[in-house]
Amino acid sequence: MSKVAEDDWPRHLAILGSTGSIGRSALDVVRSLPDRFQVTVLVAGSRWKELLEQITEFSPKVAALSDPEAAEELKRRLAGRDVEVLSGEEGVIQAAKHPESDVVLSAIVGAAGLRPTLAAIREQKTVALANKETIVMAGELVMREAAKLGVGILPVDSEHSAIFQAMSAGRHEEIARVIITGSGGPFRGLSAEELSKVTPEQALNHPTWQMGPKITIDSATLMNKALEVIEAHWLFGLDVEQIDLLIHPQSIVHSMVEFLDGSVIAQMGTPDMRGPIQYALTWPDRFECPARRLRLSEIGALEFERPDRERFPAVALGFEAARRGGTAAAALNAANEVAVQAFLDRRIGFNDITAIADEVMKGHDLLEQPSLEDILRTDGDARTAAASHVERRRG
Repeated sequence: MSKVAEDDWPRHLAILGSTGSIGRSALDVVRSLPDRFQVTVLVAGSRWKELLEQITEFSPKVAALSDPEAAEELKRRLAGRDVEVLSGEEGVIQAAKHPESDVVLSAIVGAAGLRPTLAAIREQKTVALANKETIVMAGELVMREAAKLGVGILPVDSEHSAIFQAMSAGRHEEIARVIITGSGGPFRGLSAEELSKVTPEQALNHPTWQMGPKITIDSATLMNKALEVIEAHWLFGLDVEQIDLLIHPQSIVHSMVEFLDGSVIAQMGTPDMRGPIQYALTWPDRFECPARRLRLSEIGALEFERPDRERFPAVALGFEAARRGGTAAAALNAANEVAVQAFLDRRIGFNDITAIADEVMKGHDLLEQPSLEDILRTDGDARTAAASHVERRRG
């Protein structure tokens, strides 16, 4: 990973997904380190009112909304002010490429984050990556492009930030394995029959993390762990066999790296995304952070257990997609996004989410070395197939 110039302060930030949970936490980090950052670009989906408040506070040069109607409303509200307003997918991509940004925080949820993130890489911006779907869908393509251009991709996911930090204790060739941890979500003690009766309200009630609805459902199905396996495989250049998973309900140990000599280096902290966000935005430096400090004496005990792959089959899907490579993960990700939304809309049951993702991934025509166009076509085809599965299950 390339290095941001250590003395290059303040850093000029583009925040893609500024009204989501990661974006809001990132702006908290900016508030706590006002001399270190200047916000140049803010991008959101359709929440123009919240974006307007952020613009008023942070005075970016550019704002973008993927929803054209929301963008028009924002433009009316900003009449006479020195802020360029862009709209639609192409507007978001243009915002990601803005010449005055040094670091692009990619926090758009889902497949929609792929093209803007790739555009930022091609403009040689340092990317703080919270949008795991970018690497899940197009890991080989994205990492090849970043390496060719000398672009740094700094992980924001708490698990991958932990791996990145722990890896600094040794050389890459000395790594035996990485151990990704996860809280297990709200249902780790439920039977398969009990899981079939889970409601969206129950699934959205995560025990430790405050996240958006899609990511929270992924945490409940453990699909988030499946996607993190794929992400770790590409982001850190690891063999699939070097990646392991453990359930850790306290969410204190965010992940671990085991070296050849048996030493295990763990990165710990309170479950607060401001920590890994700040680390990515300020790397390689460290500063005071607004996240609450860890007090191990208050925690008492740390528990670890293997995930139950029968009750939570999504875990196996992540390893399978990583081993198959090509377009397998893109199909898995797209089908999961469709199925999650169908569950939130009460059109399918909780267990149907992973079942549909499994059926779509295994049924699609695998392309081994896909182009961006191939990946986007796979994404669209998998969404169509998943929608058909949803309708069949409803019938």
